[in-house]
Amino acid sequence: MTIIEPEETPISVGVLLFIPYRHMEQRILVAVTTGGYDISLAQARLFQRLDRNGSRLTDLARAAQVSKQAAGFLIDDLEAGGYVERVPDPTDRRARLIRITPRGRDVVAVALVEQRRVEAEWEARLGSQRMTDLRHMLEELKEITDVQSGE
Repeated sequence: MTIIEPEETPISVGVLLFIPYRHMEQRILVAVTTGGYDISLAQARLFQRLDRNGSRLTDLARAAQVSKQAAGFLIDDLEAGGYVERVPDPTDRRARLIRITPRGRDVVAVALVEQRRVEAEWEARLGSQRMTDLRHMLEELKEITDVQSGE
C-alpha cells in the first residue's frame, strides 16, 4: 500500500537529519579515498562503529544493522587492506576482537579532518550557539535511538 502525503506535508525530521549526515558521509569518503585509502561506503559504515578497544563481530553487525555474514565479509576486506586486525578477546578465549590497526588510525585521522571541516561549515551557517544547541538536542535523541546502546 502506498501512502500519498498531501502537498503541504513538511519533510519529515528523519529525512532532514539524514540529508546532512549523507552529505558529511560522502565528503568524508571522498577525502579518505582521495587520501589513498581504498574503502567502500559499506566498509566505512562498519569501520566507524568499531570500538577503540576492539569489537566483536556480532556486536558490529548489530550496530550496523547488517547480518553477521555481511559484517564478516566487510571485515575480511578491511583486514585484507590492513585497516583492522583480529585479535584474541582477553575476556573470552573463544572470541576474537576486531581492532583498528595503525593504517586504520591513519584513515580515522583523514576522516576527522574532513568531519571537522564540514562541522565548521555548518557552524558558520548556523552560528556557534545554534550549533551547540543542535549538538545537545542530537545527543539527547541519541539516548533513546542508538542501537549500540542496546535500545
